[in-house]
Order: sequence, then structure tokens, then C-alpha cells
Amino acid sequence: MMSEEEGKLLLNLARESISCCFNNKNPDITKVEKFSDNQGVFVTLIKNNQLRGCIGFPEPIFPLYKAVIKAAIAAAFEDPRFPPLQKQEFKDIKIEISVLTVPKLIKVENPEEYMEKIRIGKDGLIIRSNLGSGLLLPQVATEYKWDVKTFLGHLCQKAWMSNDAWKNPDNKIYRFQAQIFTE
Repeated sequence: MMSEEEGKLLLNLARESISCCFNNKNPDITKVEKFSDNQGVFVTLIKNNQLRGCIGFPEPIFPLYKAVIKAAIAAAFEDPRFPPLQKQEFKDIKIEISVLTVPKLIKVENPEEYMEKIRIGKDGLIIRSNLGSGLLLPQVATEYKWDVKTFLGHLCQKAWMSNDAWKNPDNKIYRFQAQIFTE
């Protein structure tokens, strides 16, 4: 578990990373190099209580501080659902960082077992198939007051699959947890 103080350092790093892009600079990493363990992370941008960008790395492929930098920049400028963030908008953006545990396969004999194994408000989900994948952070189900079946349906939609693709045993569902820090 990370402390609130460490979370603030990561939030500051995310904000500085975006700000530096507007000024063609690099963020100062001297205070955050201690976050050198590889960890998955997502950076979410919120404007007027609406999603404005969310990009991340579900797998621990980068040191955490580098993953935060890359995810923050990508959420601001590369999320295909939104136009690139404009400098004048930046002051209105609230940043949220989700530091992830390593995703683990949820093993089931019957897809209905997911109803008992998935914990709303605790588990984020990833679905993977031969055709692609989708991910929803743990806080999404809570924000929308979804039950497990609804959560699974939206997860499938995120992966451009039918709502009930979670029932197909060829599609694998993974869970992870997140420690969330918000400005």
C-alpha cells in the first residue's frame, strides 16, 4: 500500500507531465525515481465531473513513475475518444491515478460462478479473447451502481464484444485491484 503522500507525488508527476508537454519540457523525476518497481497504472482526467481521458497500462511493464508519465500524456493527448487536451482546458482538469495490482485470471467451471467471485467496488476487470480485450477499473462499477452481471456486460462492450461474451469459456476474465489517488 502506498501512502497518501506518495499518491500526491504521483498526482503531481501526472500534472507536471501534461504541463511539460504544453511547454516542450520534461518533468522533474528526482522526487519520484523511488517508484522504480514495475506496476500497472491508469491516469484518468475529469473535466466538469465528466471523463476527459483515461489511458494506462494494466500490466506492470514500466517502472511506476515512467508509467504515470506515459499514461498522463496519453490520457491528455492520445485517448481516441476525445480531442487532444487544450492548454486553456488544463486548469479545469482533475486527475485521478489508479495504481494496479497484477491482473489474475478468475478460474471458473461455469460462467455463472463469476457472480460469486467478482467483488463490486474492489475488483477491476479485464476480458481477453482472440479478437481483443477490454478493461474497466474497479471504481467504474461503483460509480454507475452496477451489479456483477451489468459490470461484465459493460466490460464486454468495452472490448467490442456482445454483452454476454463473458459466458464464452474461450474468453478469459482477469481481476485486479487498484489504489486510487485523486486531486
